[in-house]
Amino acid sequence: MSYTTQMDAARKGIVTDHMKRVAEKESVGVESLMADIAAGQTIIPANVHHTSIDPEGVGRGLRTKVNVNLGISKDCQDVEAEMDKVRSALAMKAEGIMDLSCFGKTQEFRARLVQESTAMIGTVPIYDAVGFLEKDLKDISVDEFFRVVEQHIADGVDFLTIHAGLNRKTAEQVEKDERLTRVVSRGGSLLFSWMKLNDAENPFYEHYDRLLELCEKHDVTLSLGDGCRPGSIHDATDAAQIQETIVLGELTKRAWERNVQVMIEGPGHMALNEIEANVLIAKKLCHGAPFYVLGPLVTDVAPGYDHITAAIGGAIAAGAGADFLCYVTPAEHLRLPSLDDMKEGIVATRIAAHAGDIAKNVPNAREWDNAMSKARADLDWPKQFELAMDPVRPMEYRESSKPEHEDTCSMCGKMCAVRNMNRVMAGEDLNLDD
Repeated sequence: MSYTTQMDAARKGIVTDHMKRVAEKESVGVESLMADIAAGQTIIPANVHHTSIDPEGVGRGLRTKVNVNLGISKDCQDVEAEMDKVRSALAMKAEGIMDLSCFGKTQEFRARLVQESTAMIGTVPIYDAVGFLEKDLKDISVDEFFRVVEQHIADGVDFLTIHAGLNRKTAEQVEKDERLTRVVSRGGSLLFSWMKLNDAENPFYEHYDRLLELCEKHDVTLSLGDGCRPGSIHDATDAAQIQETIVLGELTKRAWERNVQVMIEGPGHMALNEIEANVLIAKKLCHGAPFYVLGPLVTDVAPGYDHITAAIGGAIAAGAGADFLCYVTPAEHLRLPSLDDMKEGIVATRIAAHAGDIAKNVPNAREWDNAMSKARADLDWPKQFELAMDPVRPMEYRESSKPEHEDTCSMCGKMCAVRNMNRVMAGEDLNLDD
């Protein structure tokens, strides 16, 4: 029996190789995984042309996944530097990579990325449209927008961020709302501008069936973008954001009718006490489709440290049911992230994702922490490094300040609580004298 997409296969009772691999990674039953894919609660983004992919599942009951943004721009066109980031991101176990390239040899970079990456690849085709077509935004036609989408699909991209929910009605709401930061989504702002300049409807909303046909044919997942995501805590949970989410819910159901996999993108900047409600609202309005968030950043006053503000929000979002976290680096709002910025962002976001998994009782999440606790209780330093999310930094810290006694650290020395409890419980003398 043939199938078009992972959702189509699941609905026909076909267990694909991708499903088997995801079930193995997640320690879940393949039958329950297949049921969630059929219902749209879980996705496996995997373009048929991305042959190097090691597929990941995103959705209900699975580990919270982490995405890394990178790509070339007019000010930073070093393809090799971005490929170094790709390799580091894969080594640091990022499950997704979004290529946000918007200038220069974007197709060349995208082709290399898809060829080398075992992680799922996402793009925002409208970023590429102006440079690819070498035309002013106002002069790009609907067919030309779709030509760029078709190129990204043919290149093997697994999920496409398309801001189809920012239609004319939603755009009118943006103009009514007293937003401090208006539209901060790059893709959303480009579409908003195109609509205003041409007095026209969003082409991806108006011609949504055309988009679905392409996605169905190549098993490309739609990541329905949040053009109205809040760019400040002031703008969170306003009418424009909710209006767009309602539209995304309608578009989700239309995609499912064509067996096209969908995830929903969410905020953004948001006060800590609003995050859980936003996750629940998005899940409700979008019928339980997987939810993909940027942060959320819980304060606006920490530039240079936004990997921390985002990790705080990301942990709460993941614990409340978000399925996919887009990393944020210390360079957010300031510059293109360096390799070191990227590493800091990945670790911070992986911490947030894992904290959320513990809260959600994802299989094997707590077991990892319990194994680390056992290694600490045993003062087993090699095992602690082996289990560490990032083994390199703790090893460097340990080596940089060696203690007099191997069963201690240089902070506590012989007063180490773990060392002394182990000795007392074993009936040994403490001998705390220097």
